Amino acid sequence: MKPIIFSAEMVRAIIDGRKTQTRRVVKGNPRYINPPYGSGDILWVRETWAYGQPYWYKATDEKNLVSNGSIKWRPSIHMPRAAARLFLRVTGVRVERLHDISDADAHAEGMDSPSYPIIQFKDLWRDINDKREGCTWDGNPWVWVVEFERVKNDG
Repeated sequence: MKPIIFSAEMVRAIIDGRKTQTRRVVKGNPRYINPPYGSGDILWVRETWAYGQPYWYKATDEKNLVSNGSIKWRPSIHMPRAAARLFLRVTGVRVERLHDISDADAHAEGMDSPSYPIIQFKDLWRDINDKREGCTWDGNPWVWVVEFERVKNDG
């Protein structure tokens, strides 16, 4: 099993069944690099979390918790495997330029705009990635397109 990080918004899209794809920037030349995941790999989702009963998840629990500032949300990068509640099976991986995304792919990325899913995806991409060198929307980087399906935790 390998970890993969998602924002709270994208965790909600996975839970709702709207997200079945993710794009990750290729580091280096895609012709000479193996993809980070392969078909059949099981991924465990890292998300923003807190110690609770036994764990709380920002994507789904934040609105239900009465907080007086005592809840300390922890970054997804520090989430232990034991806290994982979502598991994904990779069903396909391909490489393409970021701007090659189609309307159907933008919907598979969890975008819910009926008319402008690519624009919605572009805005999300910019919010998440435009601060990172080599990852900007305008730079049109090579990306791994990872397709997945949600699975139950089978250990």
